[in-house]
Amino acid sequence: MTEPKKIAYFVTGTDTDVGKTLVSAALIQCFADQELRVIGMKPVAAGCYQLGDQLMSDDVAQLILASNIVAPIHHVNPYAFSQAIAPSIAADIAGIEIRMEVIEQAYAQLAKEADVVIVEGVGGFCVPLSAHFDTADLAQKLALPVILVVGMRLGCLNHALLTAEAIKTRGLKLAGWIANQPNSEMVAFDENFQILNQRLQAPCLGILDWMDRADFKDGFVERVARQLRLEKLGVLKV
Repeated sequence: MTEPKKIAYFVTGTDTDVGKTLVSAALIQCFADQELRVIGMKPVAAGCYQLGDQLMSDDVAQLILASNIVAPIHHVNPYAFSQAIAPSIAADIAGIEIRMEVIEQAYAQLAKEADVVIVEGVGGFCVPLSAHFDTADLAQKLALPVILVVGMRLGCLNHALLTAEAIKTRGLKLAGWIANQPNSEMVAFDENFQILNQRLQAPCLGILDWMDRADFKDGFVERVARQLRLEKLGVLKV
């Protein structure tokens, strides 16, 4: 029996709070629906709470809930910090250095166990993780194609196009992008979408209109997954 080809993507956003976790969880759901072994990873998380003897992030909890295989928490989330601030600053306050090789090793362990690994970044694409590297360096080191979540709000054109340029500069492939409306209203949504659709050199994998997303309850992730068009990635059965 032929082993399925390993699949992995790095999910980034145009900013913080644009729906990366929602999209990552929905991506996991889509691949799980194809009867693939899939797991989410968030290498660095801030704003965590104490859960037993470890720190837990709401984002990490959602990725774990969506995944259909189980892995040690230190592989899924190697670095967790309590303060909801920039990760490099949170690490300095905690007296911890975020190390690239630790994340690489955790990713390698997940990739051994899963057919698909969805790696969610933190904040935007170029967020510093230490004095020596940022999230763009991490995506480059893991050599993963990137899925960009565009927060459809004022300023999204500049943010999306700059991010796409940064992805290209790092020699990475922009595999696709998702238009996510994180707020209930956006003036000229259609016009902004059309500009991005013309200028971003990658397929749009879905348009997510604003919905009440409290706690991802009542099959919300599954409903979002059904709105994605991952066949455009060329890795799923149609």
